[in-house]
Amino acid sequence: MNVIVVGCGKIGTAVISALVSEGHDVTAMDENPDVINEITNVYDIMAVCGNGADCETLEEARIGECDIFVAVTGSDELNMLSCFIAKKMGAGHTVARIRNPEYNDRSLSFMRQQFELSMSINPELSMAQELYNLLKIPSAFKVEYFSRRNLEMIEVRLKKDSALVGKKISKIRDREKQHFLIGAVLRGGQLYIPDGNFELCEGDIVSIVASPADMQKLLKSLDMIKKAVKDVMIIGGSKTAFYLAKILSATGTNVKIIEKNRENCIKLGELLPKTVLIHGDGSHHDVLMEEGLRTIDAFVALTGMDEENILTSLFAGEFNVPKIVTKINSDELTKMGEKLGLDSVISTKSITADIIIRYARALENSAGSNIETLYKFMEGKAEAIEFNVRKGARIVGTPIKALSLKQGILIAGIIRERKTAIIPTGDDIINEGDRVIVLASAAHRLGDLSDILR
Repeated sequence: MNVIVVGCGKIGTAVISALVSEGHDVTAMDENPDVINEITNVYDIMAVCGNGADCETLEEARIGECDIFVAVTGSDELNMLSCFIAKKMGAGHTVARIRNPEYNDRSLSFMRQQFELSMSINPELSMAQELYNLLKIPSAFKVEYFSRRNLEMIEVRLKKDSALVGKKISKIRDREKQHFLIGAVLRGGQLYIPDGNFELCEGDIVSIVASPADMQKLLKSLDMIKKAVKDVMIIGGSKTAFYLAKILSATGTNVKIIEKNRENCIKLGELLPKTVLIHGDGSHHDVLMEEGLRTIDAFVALTGMDEENILTSLFAGEFNVPKIVTKINSDELTKMGEKLGLDSVISTKSITADIIIRYARALENSAGSNIETLYKFMEGKAEAIEFNVRKGARIVGTPIKALSLKQGILIAGIIRERKTAIIPTGDDIINEGDRVIVLASAAHRLGDLSDILR
């Protein structure tokens, strides 16, 4: 597909990288010539220097041949205007980054309609929602949901004293009463889609799929339940911090934000009446100690500096804060942070790239959009995809054990009638109208449910 990406900052570059890896023809657009030069030095793509809302610039980028137009500049208004003009000039689908907290759901709905947007993305809100998921299940360092939270998938890193270490997967399933599936294991950078004879080891990153109720029972049975999060400290008064505090406060969680910019601190205090705002520098250990670092349940580092987020998170770890989440946008620093033992690392740009990839892959499917959700997991080496099972699908009516699945693919869950969650066995049959969760190596790049078959 032909995709134009306007705005080549951190988000735009991540989107371009993901689209290129998917095999799309990408054209980058930015007003800064130095940025354009840097992009073309890294990626084998077309690039145009100019304003995304300028007709001549769009013509130079061959807007009439564009299947998806993505505007992710730093200005919401420019993104919407660029998409509107691109649509009028022949772009197939338009996607705009809109991140201003002042735009409520009603305003967004109106603007999407008036600007003829195919989709709007708020990376900070998406990240806040993912952060909330992590805080809800503190023992996991990654949490994803399928089909209105009927099924969930978590990633855990096995410690030496874990009840799973040294056990074969078949033995674990025989022992536990809950319905669950260990769908993937990452060991030493190598991805495994394990069978029942696979034995788990210390240090493995393990993905587990189950219904929310069974997941809680399983984690409790395995002694992997951490204390529920009631008091959260957030460093940095960013847009993500605003959205996260709003979500947490609505659930009765006590939230404290430490922000060093006085004006921003006052503004957030007005927008978040249930949140405690502290004007101070969260990188100073005395400020953290004075504000109760020893007594909190969770620490979330959300400043604009990756290095500061890493250092403050490591400092919080010295005081055994039960749950620590760190925002890191740099890929290299992410790897460094994980090696240093950071609990959970999260990136705005990777979340946005995943959303764009899911949308593009759904549009590629000739039968229409049957991809409901798509998540990258296992450090990007695997994908979890939720498919709608449409009429005439080849897998309908055949027991799973009789399906000729490609290597490295696992059917991990079935949602029936939008409410019944099934962890499938070989005897289960997929019906028309079901939603099917498939785990696969990222190399497969699944675009349609039929792609899972040999």
